[in-house]
Amino acid sequence: MSVETEFEFLQAVPQVAPSAFIADTARLLGTVAVGEQASVWFGAVLRGDVQAIEVGPRSNLQDGCILHCSSGGWATRIGADCSVGHAAVLHSCVLEPGAFVGFGARVLDRCVIEGDAMLAAGALLTPGKVVRRGELWAGSPARLLRTLEPAEIEANRRTTARYVALAAAYRRRPPGAP
Repeated sequence: MSVETEFEFLQAVPQVAPSAFIADTARLLGTVAVGEQASVWFGAVLRGDVQAIEVGPRSNLQDGCILHCSSGGWATRIGADCSVGHAAVLHSCVLEPGAFVGFGARVLDRCVIEGDAMLAAGALLTPGKVVRRGELWAGSPARLLRTLEPAEIEANRRTTARYVALAAAYRRRPPGAP
């Protein structure tokens, strides 16, 4: 990880586990904690300037994700083993361990996505909604679409495992390598 990826703000410095991967174009600012084997990919921004942002072990925030919080609101907490797709926006919300958020989805204040639940690509989860374990929500605004099949839940878990392996490969590459 390059020094340029982390910034102190109001005396808060991001805390990153040694086994985490932070892409060199990702930006972490303020009160941000990234757990073991988690990954924050290219162009992602985690701005913990008004509330804390926590990323649990083995979770991945794919390219272009934006995480922030409301002042005086909830922190943004990502549990263990979560996958957050490219260009998703998470704001003052909670993803419980094993949650899955699709590409370009938006999760707004006080929302909770439980474990083994999925918010579909492009969905907008409006404030205060709860996606229950095993549910698939889609649309804008997002609504319950159906219950996930066991094979779909397993596929989401495999995605998370693939990102752990991919992040480990990136950590092993020589400095300055593309």
